[in-house]
Amino acid sequence: MRKKVEKQRILILGGSGFIGNALYKELLSYFEVYCTYCRQHGAFSENQIFNKFCVEEDSMLLLLNEIQPTVIISAISGDFKCQFEAHQQIVNYALINDYCSVLYISSSEVFDGKFRHPSYENDLTLSETALGKFKISVEKLLLETIPKQTTILRLPMVLGINSPEIIHLRQCIRHNANFEVFPNLIITATTINKVSQQIHYIINQSLRGIFHLASNDMVHHEDLFREITSKMGDKMPIFKSVFSSNEDTYNAILPKENKLPNSQQITVSQVIEECSLNEEIMSIK
Repeated sequence: MRKKVEKQRILILGGSGFIGNALYKELLSYFEVYCTYCRQHGAFSENQIFNKFCVEEDSMLLLLNEIQPTVIISAISGDFKCQFEAHQQIVNYALINDYCSVLYISSSEVFDGKFRHPSYENDLTLSETALGKFKISVEKLLLETIPKQTTILRLPMVLGINSPEIIHLRQCIRHNANFEVFPNLIITATTINKVSQQIHYIINQSLRGIFHLASNDMVHHEDLFREITSKMGDKMPIFKSVFSSNEDTYNAILPKENKLPNSQQITVSQVIEECSLNEEIMSIK
């Protein structure tokens, strides 16, 4: 195992986003943490931990040479071509600084062209969407050029009290509006709190390879949101069923080859419990 640096200097690319900001809050007390933001000037421009960086405008290599991170977590968004060029610069930095590790936030979209079965870490990727194809291209770049410094973190649907999906669900409940569900779609899920804990663990243990940070079990998309809603209270949105197929299809990634310890795993029932419990706590405040 590569010798760990005394105090890791972590750079979170996309630290102002939903996932990046949760990682910032999780890691800040334990490591020297730096983040990037792009357009949210009011929220982050006065915070010395946050550096303004827009992938379409700024040089990734300049940023890396200035901060000199030992761990780079990429949760960045933006133009795909610019993002890919930025990751090429990350590779160049990592090749020169072999103590630096790269954690890439990928997603289940890398398998969106395979919908007959759930997918595991070592399955061949196949995508029919622009996002999925882009994620595959960055995964391939990192795994082929700096494999011993790369950790691929594939995420399913990430929920939580402040997740876009749960906020939208609450708004639909409040206004008795339509909320789209997919009765024939089988998925895995997780929470932002669990993902943050898992990535913290992966950094501490210097783990490399491909990880599916998803629930150990699967659920139909419609059932998941109906259960969350029923646990939140009596009111319901208008569930609008969307069918893309007459048969069940999968957008599910499962951990198999690189399973984390039991304390770092999660089930669908725990996802439902956390989303609904947090809603109850929030309503008391």
